[in-house]
Amino acid sequence: MIVVEDLAVKNMVRNHKLAKAISDSGWGTFRRQLEYKTAKYGRHLIVIDRWYPSSRTCSACGHLLATLSLNTRHWTCPGCGTRHDRDINAAKNILAAGLAVSACGGDVRHSGSSRVRSPVKQEPQPAKVGIPRL
Repeated sequence: MIVVEDLAVKNMVRNHKLAKAISDSGWGTFRRQLEYKTAKYGRHLIVIDRWYPSSRTCSACGHLLATLSLNTRHWTCPGCGTRHDRDINAAKNILAAGLAVSACGGDVRHSGSSRVRSPVKQEPQPAKVGIPRL
């Protein structure tokens, strides 16, 4: 199983300060290759919704920060006092969301919200060709 975040690469390239670095890294190509390879080898690729607050959620206690600016690279959780690197914390949360989806469908309810949202991007399933067996 591989878990990735659904990144809006086209929107990210609009940031003129980061456009060259984002374009050079080939994130879109990397994602397409992951989809191809996981399908080829019978593995699962789980894509977490881009709006899932992976950076702002404490991976230790689940506390959700109201805001976290992009230039904040480290933060301390006010709930449990754990110090987080923004990217490592996000990776832990994305993995946990992927494991939840893999185990039981994994809908996630964010604190302060009564609405249940799936952490996974909902993509249509490919149509199967042929006559189904009974």
